[in-house]
Amino acid sequence: MNEHDRELVSPDADVDERAVEGALRPKSLDEFVGQERVREQLSLVLRSAQRRGKAPDHILMSGGPGLGKTTLAMIIAAELGAPLRITSGPAIERSGDLAAVLSTLHEGEVLFLDEIHRMARPAEEMLYVAMEDFRVDVVVGKGPGATAIPIDVAPFTLVGATTRAGMLPAPLRDRFGFVAHMDFYRPDELERILTRSAGLLGAEIDPDAAVEIAGRSRGTPRIANRLLRRVRDYAEVRADGRLTLKIARAALNLYEVDDEGLDRLDRAVLDALLRRFRGGPVGLSTLAVSVGEEPETVETVAEPFLVRSGFIARTPRGRVATPQAWSHMGVAPPPDAAFGAAALMEETEGS
Repeated sequence: MNEHDRELVSPDADVDERAVEGALRPKSLDEFVGQERVREQLSLVLRSAQRRGKAPDHILMSGGPGLGKTTLAMIIAAELGAPLRITSGPAIERSGDLAAVLSTLHEGEVLFLDEIHRMARPAEEMLYVAMEDFRVDVVVGKGPGATAIPIDVAPFTLVGATTRAGMLPAPLRDRFGFVAHMDFYRPDELERILTRSAGLLGAEIDPDAAVEIAGRSRGTPRIANRLLRRVRDYAEVRADGRLTLKIARAALNLYEVDDEGLDRLDRAVLDALLRRFRGGPVGLSTLAVSVGEEPETVETVAEPFLVRSGFIARTPRGRVATPQAWSHMGVAPPPDAAFGAAALMEETEGS
């Protein structure tokens, strides 16, 4: 590393990634790119509530990680001119934890509950009453002498976010007045996000470089912005700082993000499926062990993109590689694996 490189990576030049990510978030619905239908629906909900002078209905947002659920929660609070309280399902381990949060809310405050499907069941049942009647019942004592003390809660708006909408019980889901599903972003939407983010970072980006990064971002703004920062780092250290197509390709190849957006974990999953299990079928746990990851990591991080992109098919008998996976990885499928995969895919379509 030369003196120029040392200067660029010195501790004084280190930037808190979380602070940078927060600075790139849009601050209003007008700045928010993509999710047109959700934005329009949400705008109507908020404007109507403001005209009535009341807190809007509770809002539930579902979709994969990095699609903008947290950003929209912040925008909702900003649009309402209300404080925002942030917590998460895993942090609510007991009903008392939820009662402590709810009892300190002020009127009109927005409570953002991330990963709401992971909340403890007793707290979930307490939340039902709080959402409908703005009241929590705190149980004091144990056994026959236990007493439920009702505590009024100031009218608030709950914004729940989940990556696993199917895990939400129906009684909880039905208490939300507005439910939004966040879709993956189109490449042109990601290009607009990248151009805006590059401007906020003080970096010059060529249009074809934005196209290249967007194409490898898996339809997800969070990934797009993360890759943009890595390309910027590469451009600052090994070039003149301008983000060109050549620089973008070199940086993304260095960070092991291929033309389809597959990263190291994605390729490890495909490689194990193709080479060790002859294209499948193979169970999730077995596949996860073969790549040294937890089943939940493979299921929530790698598999959604691989399935959506057509590299893996989920069947009743396990995960199966598609012809596209064999072609992308440059591996010739054994005759029996190819026929087995085709048969299993037909079985899935017919079920």
